[in-house]
Amino acid sequence: MSVKSVHHASGSGSAAYIEELEMNPVPQKTDDSQSVYAINGPSRNLPQTSVKLSQTKSQRRWTNVQFASCCFALFLAGWNDGTTGPLLPRIQEDYHVNFAVVSLIFVFACLGSIFGAALNFVVTDRLGFGKAMVLGSLFQVVAFALLAAGGSVPFPVFVLGFTINNVGGSLQDAQANGYVAGLRNNAATKMGMMHAAYGAGAFCSPLVATQFAQVERWSFHYLVSLGIALLNTVILVAVFRFKSQDECFAQIGQPPQEQGTSTHSKIRQVLSLKAVHLLACFIFAYVGVEVTIGGWIVTFIIDVRGGGASSGYISAGFFGGLMVGRVALLWVNKKVGERRVLFIYAILAIGLEVVIWLVPSLIGDAVAVSIVGMLLGPIYPIVMNESSRILPRWLLTGSIGWIAGFGQVRLLAVSICSIMEWA
Repeated sequence: MSVKSVHHASGSGSAAYIEELEMNPVPQKTDDSQSVYAINGPSRNLPQTSVKLSQTKSQRRWTNVQFASCCFALFLAGWNDGTTGPLLPRIQEDYHVNFAVVSLIFVFACLGSIFGAALNFVVTDRLGFGKAMVLGSLFQVVAFALLAAGGSVPFPVFVLGFTINNVGGSLQDAQANGYVAGLRNNAATKMGMMHAAYGAGAFCSPLVATQFAQVERWSFHYLVSLGIALLNTVILVAVFRFKSQDECFAQIGQPPQEQGTSTHSKIRQVLSLKAVHLLACFIFAYVGVEVTIGGWIVTFIIDVRGGGASSGYISAGFFGGLMVGRVALLWVNKKVGERRVLFIYAILAIGLEVVIWLVPSLIGDAVAVSIVGMLLGPIYPIVMNESSRILPRWLLTGSIGWIAGFGQVRLLAVSICSIMEWA
């Protein structure tokens, strides 16, 4: 049986939203008062809710402004991840360290992301969305100021900058994904666009970092990063004004998220959901592949393929492919189906990685790396979209933080393997 109802949301202006609910038997509450998501399993077994928001012009404008702010935060995250690869040879040269030691950058960056994922549970409850975003951006401001002194500060202090940076990035990543996943209008498309902004940042930064890698003060690249981080902080303060997520939703005419009634802590509720751990295991595999390719492909091209100083542009090609894939392949995801298309992308990417490994062609490797980036690009947004469908809304931000943080464990493992190999 289908029922339609019209509600009016409070906020900066009045707006009506129309819900069409498919009425199914209501499941009995468990002792922990968990969501029907946890009781019934994946979203295909759940009542489907189609919601259309009728917004005023002001609310549509604020929707775009808030979404663009989240995109810029992800742009900075991509900028950060795309920076390290081209600068890695100069870091080794300046600090006189081998591969094993320089890999500690990735190890401690991963530890920062994991700590940020755990911290996300606390700051989401105690500070709320707007304050958590600003806190994360301030962590990055401090980190880039420290990294800009690279070559002048001891190597352990330089590495600490990566840890602080990733704490801030992890907080913003979870908050921004939780916000976009909670939107009622075109959330899946916007998720792809936001992660394309990440790809844009990761595409642009190697182009700049490669130039700085060829000059004496290579660490001044982080002054550019510092400027972007300061701008990001100003934007987040001006747009979200330290408001909670529900207050931000009210501003765009969207009703507040449903709330749980469990007396248990949110971290316990999140860890009790099987779907969270399954998604985390998938991201565990994906993140290690993505960031390892982006971080080490330049070193591979220089040392194994005999590439020159301009090899850093190949890293830009990988992240450029990542950006393009997250937008250009949206129609493929919808036509083929998000679940099926993941297998297709993974098989094709593995095949191209074998080509890169076996075919000693600099140009061929560069093209293949870019295509691998394009194929891997849609995977992360698809996982975030699936998370929003099968996880309780009130646990979404914490769950995404945990899923993303668990993915960093994979990167940590890959980095440790690199240390053992080169030691």
